[in-house]
Amino acid sequence: MDFNQSLVALSALGQETRLHVFRLLIKAGPQGLQAGEISDALNVRQNTMSANLSVLMRAGLIRNTREGRTIRYFADFDGIRGLLEFLMEDCCGGNADLCKSVLDEIACDCWERVP
Repeated sequence: MDFNQSLVALSALGQETRLHVFRLLIKAGPQGLQAGEISDALNVRQNTMSANLSVLMRAGLIRNTREGRTIRYFADFDGIRGLLEFLMEDCCGGNADLCKSVLDEIACDCWERVP
């Protein structure tokens, strides 16, 4: 993830509802949640939720798939990993390879892309 995309992602997470959505989708794992389920879980109106989901998608932190008339949302673990790599690229005296093990350690099986 580059500098500008990282700014977009961090800005997206800097709003309370979007941070709650992001954490909820991380918790949901590879099953994700339908848009209505997210709205109900966070007690947010669907049109407001739609706008927040769009911001998180543009930031590369979540993705979606259509299921008939509904849309299911998932945490985009590739995007999350990209943000974490960007944040850690200057650690260890600028030798990011030394920190690769940290990213590998916090990655879980759910980080693999779901079809």
